[in-house]
Amino acid sequence: MTKKADKIDRLAELMQTSEVTSGASLWREAMRRLRASKMAIIGAVIIALFVVLAIVGPWIAPFSPSAQTWRGEVFANRGEFVGARSGNWFGLDHLGRDMFSRILVGARQTLMVGVVSMLIGLIVGALVGVLSGAAATLGGRNGQRIDTVVMRFTDIMLSLPSLLLAVSIAAVMGQSLTTVMIAVGVVQIPIFARLLRGSMLVQGSSDYVLAAKALGIRKKRIVLTQILPNSLSPVIVQATLSLATAIIEAAALSYLGLGNPDPAIPEWGVMLAQAERFFDNEPMMAAYPAIGIIITALGFTLLGEAMREALDPKLRG
Repeated sequence: MTKKADKIDRLAELMQTSEVTSGASLWREAMRRLRASKMAIIGAVIIALFVVLAIVGPWIAPFSPSAQTWRGEVFANRGEFVGARSGNWFGLDHLGRDMFSRILVGARQTLMVGVVSMLIGLIVGALVGVLSGAAATLGGRNGQRIDTVVMRFTDIMLSLPSLLLAVSIAAVMGQSLTTVMIAVGVVQIPIFARLLRGSMLVQGSSDYVLAAKALGIRKKRIVLTQILPNSLSPVIVQATLSLATAIIEAAALSYLGLGNPDPAIPEWGVMLAQAERFFDNEPMMAAYPAIGIIITALGFTLLGEAMREALDPKLRG
């Protein structure tokens, strides 16, 4: 838990220095660095391709993802499968369905799960982080007590392995796609909460906050118009990184049988689980969704890490 919390606090400190030697704004300088970063460009290209695929996939898929058109050509019980061929670029699955069409359509489900999960963690975590950060920064002694209680609770959640916590939540709520999104989103809440709170603490000691308090501006207005807007950069970076984590953890829950109970609806994690028992005879059934998950998560990770470096004042010059 300590290592995880320290990493989150380090990201919150990225906003400690908001000026750059060129005099340009923080975000303008960050965008300049991102445009020059090969890692950011590669990550952005991967993400763009994945988003486009998720949007247009159902329309460009050559066949219905649930149609067992070639069922008579596949004999899974005898280990006889149909690999890549003309018309079926990725071959057929164990029920005679076109794998290429299922990969295309499944991209939308995978993206939806990742985005919704991240948004749940971001929105709830931000609310908790604002409460804790405002209490610690401008709440006086009572605010310090509130901050302590909230942070100890988030520390307890951070001390638990994220996948184990998500599995526990999903097991209690029951098998469904909504369950997966909620379970993965809840795991993200303490990360965003601690990150935003740490960033607000850094901003709370800034000169502009001291000046606002000296002018008699109300504390609520200082928090909402001054501290909070200047504390969001690390949160945006973490949101990008959390998308990669959410996609992987959602796929893991689906692989464990806690995802969408309808196997006819393609989703990369479910497809990976279905392909496991046929891996010895047809490993490509598992390889295609696994490669999709890995490349997509890599894209969000590359862009997130590039954004982290671009916003780090120690790396600017």
